[in-house]
Amino acid sequence: MLSSEETIECIRLAKLGDENAKEKLLINNTSLLKSIIKRFCKKGVEYDDLYQLACIGFLKAINNFDENFSVRFSTYLVPMIIGEIKRFMRDDGQVKVSRIIKNLSYKINVYIQAKIKEGKESPTVMEIAEKFQVEKEDVILALGSQKPILSLSDTTKDDGDKPIELHEKLPSKDNEDDLVDKIMLKKAIESLDEREQKIILLRYYKDKTQSEIAKELGVSQVQVSRIEQSTLKKLKQKM
Repeated sequence: MLSSEETIECIRLAKLGDENAKEKLLINNTSLLKSIIKRFCKKGVEYDDLYQLACIGFLKAINNFDENFSVRFSTYLVPMIIGEIKRFMRDDGQVKVSRIIKNLSYKINVYIQAKIKEGKESPTVMEIAEKFQVEKEDVILALGSQKPILSLSDTTKDDGDKPIELHEKLPSKDNEDDLVDKIMLKKAIESLDEREQKIILLRYYKDKTQSEIAKELGVSQVQVSRIEQSTLKKLKQKM
C-alpha cells in the first residue's frame, strides 16, 4: 500500500504521462473502485461498463487533484468516480433492447397491422404468443420496447408548473455525501488488523458491549476499551 508521500509522487508523475505511476495508483485503489462499483451493480449497467466509468473518474481525479486540497487522494477520488457513474446513468444510460426482442417486436407489429388491414380486431397478447410460439411475457416486453425511451434529463413540470428534469422527481435512497462516507469508512475498516476490525464490527455493527466483546475475545474489558479508542483514532485519521 502506498504511503501519502508515495501517492503524491505518483500523482505528480502520472500528470506528466508516466503510465507506470498511473498503474501503481490504480492497483493501490482497486479495492476502493470495486467498492464504489458494487453500489451501482443492480441499476441496469453492466459491471464492465461501470469499471470503465470508474477508470475515467479515476483519471480525472488524478488530473484534477491538487496537493493543496488538504485531503487524501482516496477521499477526493470517491466523489469523482461516483459523479462519473451517475452522470452516465443520467445522460447516457438508456435501456438496451436485445436483437431478438427487436426482431420479435418488428414481426408482431407487421402481424398486428395485417390484422387491422383485414378489418379484424387487434390480436390479444395470448394470440400473438401462440402465433409466434413465444411466452406472453416476451410479447409484452417486445410491445413495450416499441415505446419511446424517456431520458432522465428530459424536462417535465413540477406541481408549481415550473420546468424540472425527470431525474429530480425520482426519490433517491442514496444521499451522495452518505454514500461517500460509507465507502471511505469501509475502506478504512479494511485497512485495520484483524482484531481491530472485529472489535469495531462487534461494537458498532452488532451493538455488543465491551464486556461481551472481552468475553468473546478472551481479553479484559480494559484491553477492549484501549483497542477501541486507539482504533477510532486510526479511523478518524484515515477518513
